[in-house]
Amino acid sequence: MKKLDGKIALITGGSKGIGKGIAEAYLKQGAEVIICGRDEDNLKAAGDELKEFGLINYVVCDITKLDDVKELALQIEAVKQRIDILVNNASILGVRSPIMEYPEDVWQEVIHVNLNAQFFVTKNLLSLLFQSKSASIINVSSSVGRKGKKEWGAYAASKFGVEALTQVLADELEGMKVRVNSVNPGGTRTDMRAGAYPDEDPNTLPTPLDISPVFVYLASDESKDINGQEFTAREWIEKE
Repeated sequence: MKKLDGKIALITGGSKGIGKGIAEAYLKQGAEVIICGRDEDNLKAAGDELKEFGLINYVVCDITKLDDVKELALQIEAVKQRIDILVNNASILGVRSPIMEYPEDVWQEVIHVNLNAQFFVTKNLLSLLFQSKSASIINVSSSVGRKGKKEWGAYAASKFGVEALTQVLADELEGMKVRVNSVNPGGTRTDMRAGAYPDEDPNTLPTPLDISPVFVYLASDESKDINGQEFTAREWIEKE
């Protein structure tokens, strides 16, 4: 028996990068996976690539738009009636810039995508998570969401917010059948990382699939009593 047999997972930003790596790992562990994102071509391409590993579907959804999120919840409810795993992964980098020079419009966009949209998704899918016997919300954070560093601006601020959202919701749901935890992926071989560190050799970094073990653990019933905790993906690579 696989670790995620019978479970249904929704991964935001699941068509590429870390989200796509998590999707592959979940499929290989027996989960049914739904990925969502804004670009249908990217979603379809990811679905076509990942279908060899298991049952995968996609939904086009701009999670920054509340109406889109509400429609996403209705679509899933109509077809699946529940979700067992929600991975809030979608995010954008913005720019690397000192606060004094940070563009106000970029700041607003990053906060909206990386924090407000996570709230939209989580709030509107909670009712579906409550239909699960044991549900898990996994919020993708960052090292700069735990200790701020210069020139990380809105990205760091948004990820600090994600950590706060994780803690608040975990406390509110304590003793219930939905748990909430955060994961710092660390440096990973993605386009976003390349944008942040253009001079870095990506081959020195783990792939999204390499860092997936902690996401599998938090999605599985092995972690059913773990709530409100911060995890670091790199620490789990050697455990597998």
